[in-house]
Amino acid sequence: MPASRKARALLAFLVTTDRPHRRERLCEMFWDLPDDPKAALRWALSKLRKVVDRPGAPHILADRERVAFCGEGVAVDLRDLRARLREGPSAMSLTELEAAAAQMTGVLLDGLDGAGDEVFDSWLMAERDDAEADRIEVLRRLARHPQATRAAAAKWRRLWQRADPEAEDAAAAPDGPSVTTPETGGPATSSPAGPGAFEAADRRAHLRDQKIGFCQVRDGTKIAYATVGDGPPLVKAANWLTHIEHDWDTPIWGACFADIARDRSFVRYDERGCGLSDWHVERLDLTAFVDDLEAVVDKLRLERFPLLGISQGAAVCIEYAVRHPDRVSRLILIGAYAIGWRHHASPEEIARREAVRQLTELGWGTDNPAYRHIFSQTFMPDATPDDLKWFDAFQRQTTSAANAARFQEAFGDIDVRDRLDQVQAPTIVLHATQDQRIPVEQGRLIARSIPGARFVPLDSRNHVLVDYEPAWAVCMAQIRSFLQETGI
Repeated sequence: MPASRKARALLAFLVTTDRPHRRERLCEMFWDLPDDPKAALRWALSKLRKVVDRPGAPHILADRERVAFCGEGVAVDLRDLRARLREGPSAMSLTELEAAAAQMTGVLLDGLDGAGDEVFDSWLMAERDDAEADRIEVLRRLARHPQATRAAAAKWRRLWQRADPEAEDAAAAPDGPSVTTPETGGPATSSPAGPGAFEAADRRAHLRDQKIGFCQVRDGTKIAYATVGDGPPLVKAANWLTHIEHDWDTPIWGACFADIARDRSFVRYDERGCGLSDWHVERLDLTAFVDDLEAVVDKLRLERFPLLGISQGAAVCIEYAVRHPDRVSRLILIGAYAIGWRHHASPEEIARREAVRQLTELGWGTDNPAYRHIFSQTFMPDATPDDLKWFDAFQRQTTSAANAARFQEAFGDIDVRDRLDQVQAPTIVLHATQDQRIPVEQGRLIARSIPGARFVPLDSRNHVLVDYEPAWAVCMAQIRSFLQETGI
């Protein structure tokens, strides 16, 4: 392995996440220095290729915009263990479990603390938490394994209880073969973690299980998309700003995504100009955004599906639904608007918007979050300081300063008012009554203009709802009820 800790940390990050990453983000994560981070990244990749690549079987894949690790034909111990654990409680033999327990005694990715920025350290801590949860599950299965001797079972039970003192069933685990329940005759099981820990672990499991792919729009732009969950599809249009790699396990959208993915195949993507999709694009306008959605849906060969649009993503959904009435079964619009600011703004408002755009171009990529905080504060005025801090950092990861300014211009030009009465899909419009970003009148206009649309006011000031406010629970309940009405 290379002597450089940063190179080793880069390899660990690429292998463990198992998906492409933008070069700009990797530079920020590991080499955000005043000299030449791009050259440092190239150097690290060259060193790693010497270690992991084989003749005719390259594993470090890199193009002009992205870097990834191809794991085909490679054994990754932690990944393989998790796959075996997901196969079921009896999938692994006693010998396999004992080998896994011995392998998991050390610290995951030991020695890499501080090799990257705060985001890397947070990721590393989360991975270690996940690995510890896997270890606890291995110990639990060993303590209950029917082939374990009484002495061995007692040893595994002690280790299980030491690793997870709050697991009530660890202390009561039998000394030897697992107990059976009268109802099923099978092994008695219980969760070693409380509800909160289960929800967090469930989100991380979704994140690990999501599949990322790429498709090409007719103008040549590459769009990154992600699918997760099982069941009938639900497609979410992209909105300001997304990153399919980072926005799942977040305090802003994570709970919403997990709720949707419980019983559906949830599809989302990064529109052009942000996330894992191409950043260097000629077109950033409504037509191009709709083209992105069309490309993803066609790539996945989806025939009929509900469509979810948030903020400017709602206009994209409306336009798509009119173009393809046979494919959209239901339309769910949250914080929606049909007309961009340029069509109704006063001269003073236009001047203010222009000033914000210039501030974006000058300060978006700097370490000072004040420029990005302009947006965070209006998106979520009632969010906690920690959530706002996360959103500030997240926006910087998703796109460049130039593209952030271009997005602001493009959103101002949106106008789908003449398409509203042509929407045929049953529609629900949900809007915060005190939305600080998009006035509630915009949502009411859409609901009045789409035939048969249902309007649901939400008691909130947040344009992007957060999961600890009552309006979030109301919103999710309304969406689930709306979808269940027809079973689509």
